[in-house]
Amino acid sequence: MTELLTRLHRIRLLRYGFASVAALAVDMGSFLVLLALAVPAAAASALGYSIGIVTHWLFSSRTVFTDTVAARGPSRTRQKALFVGSALVGLALTTLIVGAGDMAGIDPRIAKLFAIVASFAATWLLRSRVVFRAAA
Repeated sequence: MTELLTRLHRIRLLRYGFASVAALAVDMGSFLVLLALAVPAAAASALGYSIGIVTHWLFSSRTVFTDTVAARGPSRTRQKALFVGSALVGLALTTLIVGAGDMAGIDPRIAKLFAIVASFAATWLLRSRVVFRAAA
């Protein structure tokens, strides 16, 4: 039984990884376009991440946490608010890491790679344990 639960957990994490890759593609594409348009690195990072948030909600709620998505109404609104809160934690990490890297003279694209890892870990923990927590 424990092995089965571990296996299911890994599958969910795998699905979350795929959802994150899709959101990351949207995020990075936007980020690179904004950099090419001479938008400052921290702002480009924040805007790209924000666009990726919408993508991530769509994938997370429809393919990853399907068994714990709240029904329409106040519960779903609360869950969406928590999701946005978790995204804001990831956004803050991303913006701070890219901004600090840029100020330190690090290529913003390299700093963004470090931000991706930190943001992924933080949002996975928040979303799997808080936002889409199974009802007790």
